[in-house]
Parts: sequence; structure tokens; C-alpha cells
Amino acid sequence: MKRIILEMGMGNDLYGQDYTKAAIRAVEDAFRHSTLSMFSTLGLDPSLMEVRVSVGAQNPDAVDVDAVAATLPRGRASVRAVLGGQDVENPSGDGPHVIVSAAIEAYYPIEATAWKLSNS
Repeated sequence: MKRIILEMGMGNDLYGQDYTKAAIRAVEDAFRHSTLSMFSTLGLDPSLMEVRVSVGAQNPDAVDVDAVAATLPRGRASVRAVLGGQDVENPSGDGPHVIVSAAIEAYYPIEATAWKLSNS
């Protein structure tokens, strides 16, 4: 498997302290930065792609990784939650504002000899 894409995103939940909601928003943010047109352009099978997502949150155990994985539109997804992101104190005392980061890596079975640069 060769990594074909790496995208990052950030999401937040300002008032609900919902780490899963913030993680899903971080993944959606990363999607807005890229497109995988090569599947239709090159006739590749997207079901062969592995999608590995890492989400960083101050409370990784509060992230429902299955719910985050369910938002991924292509490939075989795996999601892991790690310590990261940021909680920002809310002056009203209603709990922190939650910020989660996401890194999405897509891997595809590509033989190195199947690709070459063109001179044209």
C-alpha cells in the first residue's frame, strides 16, 4: 500500500463539549481541501483504498470512532483517537470549547513499476 493523500482538518464544538461532533467536523474540513478524482479518471476501484484517520482531542475516549468512520465516503476506514487538539476555557463556566484536529491518510495498492513520469 502506498500513501496517495494526506489531508488535515480542524473542527470544534463551542458549547456542547461534544468531541465526536468536533471530530466529524474536523474530518469534513479535511475533505473540503481535496478531491480524489483519480478514481474516475484512472478507472481505479475506490473499495481497494484504505483510509486511516487520526483525530486529536483532549479527551480521546470521548470520541465515538465508529461514528467518525461512518462519515467517510470511500474505502475501508479506520479511525483512532489520540491525545491532541485543545480545550479552551469558556469564561461563562459552562465547560470548555472543544477543538479537534484530524489527519486523513489514504493508501492504495500501487506497484511502483506501474507509474512513470511522462516527458510530454
